[in-house]
Amino acid sequence: MPDLPDLPDEDASGDNRNPVGSAISETDPATPETDAERRRRRARFLRDLAEARALRDRVQPRRVKAARLRHAMRMRTFRW
Repeated sequence: MPDLPDLPDEDASGDNRNPVGSAISETDPATPETDAERRRRRARFLRDLAEARALRDRVQPRRVKAARLRHAMRMRTFRW
C-alpha cells in the first residue's frame, strides 16, 4: 500500500507505532533531536498518511474517480 518501506523501530516492545502523545515524551525536551530521529518520525508519518489516503480511496471510490477525472482534465489543458 504505502510507497515507503517499513523501518525498524528502536522500541523494544515490538510495536512500531507510538500513540499520538508519546512520540515527544520519549526524549528529553532540552536535548535537540538527531537527524535520524527526525527522519524516522517523518517516515512513520508518511507511512500513516499513505495508509489513510489508501483507506479513503477504498471507502469513497466516487470521490477518487472524480478527482482522477479532474486531474486528467487539468493535464490536458495545461500548456508548457
